[in-house]
Amino acid sequence: MSEARSTPPARRVAFRQLASLALAGSAGSLLAACSREGGDNKAAAAKTPEAPAVIGKAGEKVEFRYPDNPTFDLVYLADQLGYFEGTNTRPKYIGKVAAPQIIPLTGTGEIDFGSRMVPLVISAVASGSDIKVVAAGNKTLQDAPHMKYFVRKDSGIRAPKDLEGKTIGINSFGACAEFVTKTFLRQKGVDVTKINFVVIPDDQAEQTLATGNTDLAIIHAPFSGRADHADKLVRLWSDFDLDGGLGGMQPYSAHGKFIREHPESVKDVVTALAKAANWVNAHPEDARQLVSKRINLQLEFVDRYAYVDNLVVTEPPIQYYIDVLEAEGKLAKGKVAAKDIYTNAFNPYAQAVAKA
Repeated sequence: MSEARSTPPARRVAFRQLASLALAGSAGSLLAACSREGGDNKAAAAKTPEAPAVIGKAGEKVEFRYPDNPTFDLVYLADQLGYFEGTNTRPKYIGKVAAPQIIPLTGTGEIDFGSRMVPLVISAVASGSDIKVVAAGNKTLQDAPHMKYFVRKDSGIRAPKDLEGKTIGINSFGACAEFVTKTFLRQKGVDVTKINFVVIPDDQAEQTLATGNTDLAIIHAPFSGRADHADKLVRLWSDFDLDGGLGGMQPYSAHGKFIREHPESVKDVVTALAKAANWVNAHPEDARQLVSKRINLQLEFVDRYAYVDNLVVTEPPIQYYIDVLEAEGKLAKGKVAAKDIYTNAFNPYAQAVAKA
């Protein structure tokens, strides 16, 4: 049973009241379908004639498949806050999914929605996967970074050049930890070919560093807060220090077939996520408390997330990673444009602005 359903009624009512205050004045009108992306949808449908686009009937009960991972995530918060109530859409949690597998599984339709970094989605689109970013996610602030960089206090590592010949733990290849870091290190004159990058899950990165199996750990919220309190470790930087937060947006993506068959449900999901994001921004401490209970991590160790206002996607964070992937030789120049990666057509806040 999900924590959303086990939360005492009084607490849920209180959280909804807080959410209502945070969301006063929100947009009410929604698009009937993904009109701006119609050409892309038809092209995607043409690529898969065995699964033609089918628009779901009004009032149809729809479940969307989503990972049940121990992390700070808007789907879980939206569910716990009751933002899917009053809609015909609900999350169907399918168990834990390793971070590197989330976008590949969303791209093949084995899960319907996934939240991972922009370069993974760009690479998936470039390889022909039927996937689209439908909502922005978290953003990096100086006091709420997306990821933090830690070393042991006795390591002697204090400057970028000190990392040559060392081992860095990242949560996956092809995402922010790899590309933001390599871009920064190259700017500082570091030969990144002399660094060994290894994959370590965020919830294990602190211990792996403390025991000497890595020399630097890049840890994402919420688990980065625990490393900040570790006696043997010291924080060198955050991603805000490296690029001002430009590479810190972690959006929500959906499989193309789900988008085409269930446009109303996609609107339900994006709307619920946007409401939850705005609630988190307005009530960061309440959000930390919910996440602390969900992932069973002591409250003082839970780092918070900040989210893009209304989860409206903008192009600069996407173009940043297109440029990085091209510079890294991972993407042919001009193969993918930012407009190919995302749509705001299901976001009521974006549509309200467009109609104003």
